Amino acid sequence: MGLIVVQRCMKKITTTIIGLVLSFSFMEIKAQEEFVDPPSIDLTTIPFTQLTGGIVIVRALLDSFPDTLNFILDTGSSGISLDSTTADYLNLQPEPSDRTIKGIAGIKRVSFLYNRTLHFPGLSIDSLNFHINDYSILLAVYGVRVDGIIGYGMLSRYIVKVNYDRMRITIASNGSIRYPRGGYLLKPYMTTLVVQPIDVRDAATLRSNFLFDMGAGLCMMLTKDFVEDSFFLNKKTKAYTKEGEGLGGKIDMQLRVIKEVKIGPYRFKRVPVYVFDDEYNVTSYPYMSGILGNELLRRFNVTLNYAQGDIYLLPNTHMRDFFDYSYSGLELYYIEGLIVAGDVAKGSPAEEAGVKEGDIVIAVNRDLSQNLDRYKRELQNTLGKVQLLLKRNGEIIRTEFKVKNILK
Repeated sequence: MGLIVVQRCMKKITTTIIGLVLSFSFMEIKAQEEFVDPPSIDLTTIPFTQLTGGIVIVRALLDSFPDTLNFILDTGSSGISLDSTTADYLNLQPEPSDRTIKGIAGIKRVSFLYNRTLHFPGLSIDSLNFHINDYSILLAVYGVRVDGIIGYGMLSRYIVKVNYDRMRITIASNGSIRYPRGGYLLKPYMTTLVVQPIDVRDAATLRSNFLFDMGAGLCMMLTKDFVEDSFFLNKKTKAYTKEGEGLGGKIDMQLRVIKEVKIGPYRFKRVPVYVFDDEYNVTSYPYMSGILGNELLRRFNVTLNYAQGDIYLLPNTHMRDFFDYSYSGLELYYIEGLIVAGDVAKGSPAEEAGVKEGDIVIAVNRDLSQNLDRYKRELQNTLGKVQLLLKRNGEIIRTEFKVKNILK
């Protein structure tokens, strides 16, 4: 009898313990459910256009002004900004500040327009503080007026999905989200800028941090300090002189090809890269070794989720697009309604053909459109000769040259 009583007591105790455990488990699950983020909701989907190098241009309205403005989507910007000429045109009076912004070609003090509203189709975003900057260099480089740059100041408020197949951007509310299958989730270091560890291989294989910069129209930039400290580059690979443009003006760079770039599980072979002297320490070297640009990133449909610290990459139809291995040594700029020859590198195919800085470019390969983006694409042709129709001191000049393939 005593044994039976003990067993019954043990059953009661066991039952009580199980009940308490279940009760606490239920309470814990309920508590967790109460703190789960609501699901993300798509707020609007807008079209975008692309420029050379994969630069994304979106259009929006500012405050109550009727003119549509062009903005570059840029994860390499720590804020949101407006062109100084656009601000003057709209008769806006920015307030001075002690803040400065830093670019690869300079440092500038900026003024601000506070508490402004940006209007997209189906979505208005208020309480935005725009810093003012001179983006005339971007008009010269792309031949398209750029009224501002959209960076962290707006991107951090939403989940932003960039679809390069459909040429659409979806802006969604922050919240729980299920990413599509077939991609890869990056967990970069995210503050006002996005920093992603990347594997690069040439003479050596190294893992280092790079700025995740969707506003850079190139594959990659490597700082000169990184290259010299790491002995990373193959000394036998030829370097080509190139002029680059960024905040503050123009800089000289070297164009090379490295063996491999690996982003997450995705590998890219024979990638063209630029080596530059980071005089203004944009990369805070050795924290970052360079910039990862949109000529690589556009090969994925990208989801930016600042709130969760996520970037989700889904390979798209551009994954196997050819890289630009062309080298003409000629830079083209759009200046006062004309397409003009800028820097002509010494010893380059363009210099050997007699092209001079300041020449007005009338046509490229019989294309008289005066479309800078189209002319630049013609100069990427490494399969045949490029014919130029130039104007110099009132004289019409015809010349041609073979664009060099830097892989050969």
